[in-house]
Amino acid sequence: MATVETARGPVDTAALGPVLVHEHVFILSHEFIVNYPDIDGFDPERDVGEAVARMDELVEAGVGTIVDLTVTGIGRDVALVKQVAERTALNIVVATGHYTFNELPHFIELRARLAGEDIADMLARWFVGDITEGIAHTGVKAGILKCATDHPGVTPGVEEVLRAVARAHRATGVPISTHTEAATHRGLEQQKVFESEGVDLSRVVIGHSGDTADLEYLEQLLARGSYLGMDRFGLYGILSFEERVQTIVELCARGHVDRLVLSHDAACYNDWFPNGKFADGPWHYCHISRDVLPALREAGVSDAELTTMLVDNPRRLLEQQGGY
Repeated sequence: MATVETARGPVDTAALGPVLVHEHVFILSHEFIVNYPDIDGFDPERDVGEAVARMDELVEAGVGTIVDLTVTGIGRDVALVKQVAERTALNIVVATGHYTFNELPHFIELRARLAGEDIADMLARWFVGDITEGIAHTGVKAGILKCATDHPGVTPGVEEVLRAVARAHRATGVPISTHTEAATHRGLEQQKVFESEGVDLSRVVIGHSGDTADLEYLEQLLARGSYLGMDRFGLYGILSFEERVQTIVELCARGHVDRLVLSHDAACYNDWFPNGKFADGPWHYCHISRDVLPALREAGVSDAELTTMLVDNPRRLLEQQGGY
């Protein structure tokens, strides 16, 4: 029996059900919560309860699992996520890694320098601890690794994180999921760094690939074996609903359904935005269930193909464990 770690402990991967592979429960700016609580507005009692209600809506919509890709750099708080998980039937897979588009914080860089330790090796050791021992004394173990490359590209700080994530993956077998800027083809740069560390690219999701309709770029990522994260449904400032749907339709027609995964990149509470929400509109956890799946069916994507993207591909990704 293959299992994956969740916020409630290990779960048989056959019981994951439909999986949204790139979501967040809370994105929090802890320093501002402490110093400007009236401006930030986060209320743990209220917002944990609200998150439970959002998770229960997903269960009612037929979703079994979300992958919460919140890591350090965007406010991971696994103790809060554990409180949510204990009050809902939804499985929540949590992540380890670090999120930066450019520099590393002094907490990382100076600690490594003063200890005379390679930064990537130090970070990889922390990430492996999150996977094998648990996060912050919560007992919750990470089931996936996360890193990011955006418009600035593979800066020295970003490269340290990519290499740390690759090394933690090689040590544990836990899969990798990324943030990218699709317009600048950052996914290809990530693949190059991962390959140099010996990573099997078929165990990597190149996130936010659904932000582009550039099929040539997407075919290049697929040719090297990675999954594509079609994972920002509801966020339409970059690409429209219709363009996102049609891109999936075309990729399915080209025979790539076994490398596509779906999600929203939404959050219950994200304090980057006033009141913890981006705006009223479709950027929420049930948008795929209520709107995207019907549109894909209408465009000719079969129920079997939808099951592949929502159930089979995430299960195959998450159940691959063991270092190599």
